[in-house]
Amino acid sequence: MKITVITVAYNSAATIGDTLDSVARQSYSDKEHLVIDGASKDDTVAVARAHSTPDTVIVSEPDKGIYDAMNKGFRLARGEVIGFLNADDLFADNEVLARVSTAFEDPSVEACFGDLVYVTGNNDRVVRYWKSRPYRKGSFARGWCPAHPTFYIRRSALERLGPFDLTYRLAADTEFMIRYLERSGVRSVYIPQVQVRMRVGGATNRSLGNIAKQNLEIFDALEKNRISYSRLVFFVRKVASRVWQRWASSRAGV
Repeated sequence: MKITVITVAYNSAATIGDTLDSVARQSYSDKEHLVIDGASKDDTVAVARAHSTPDTVIVSEPDKGIYDAMNKGFRLARGEVIGFLNADDLFADNEVLARVSTAFEDPSVEACFGDLVYVTGNNDRVVRYWKSRPYRKGSFARGWCPAHPTFYIRRSALERLGPFDLTYRLAADTEFMIRYLERSGVRSVYIPQVQVRMRVGGATNRSLGNIAKQNLEIFDALEKNRISYSRLVFFVRKVASRVWQRWASSRAGV
């Protein structure tokens, strides 16, 4: 079973080498790594080529943003199972794709996800531990969401349910998972281990304004997928989850 890992990049020369190395070190061998670069102005492509392996495919051309680039990756992917690793993130260890492969050994499973930790820019300190749990119906309406960089989907489900909705600028990944898990009921498996180390400073979390805009997009996504919710319950549960994640990071030792 080939697994495709898609890395979307733009001006990521400082970090993308580490990302490619973490994919190359995976013990699972039946994989491909697509690097979808948005015509970077820095040395992103040169660094990616220097760290590439025979499994790496690099495409560099203008795009319409991160989710457009991710959809391009979907179109180019040859794997039966597809997921993402951001250009400034790392796999948590060398067995991540092996665990993903095990999750998909059951042919009825169409998605899997695991835990994620946010780390400082030099990857030496955990600042937030995003511990997930198995999906339960109604979870998205209560502010729950899997960590998208840990989310893998079977190609057959992608062909049936479609790619990212480009009308969402900050929450297309959340809408994608709402559509798959909540609205369409694809069978998923939770991997109770840290799968990804994510550097802090992503587009959504750069400002309070972006966080507010993302939440408004999530509300729109819930409505679009005909999911009833209470904004008060959503916010209370989401804030409580963030507080718990930061507390957990101080105790997890990951």
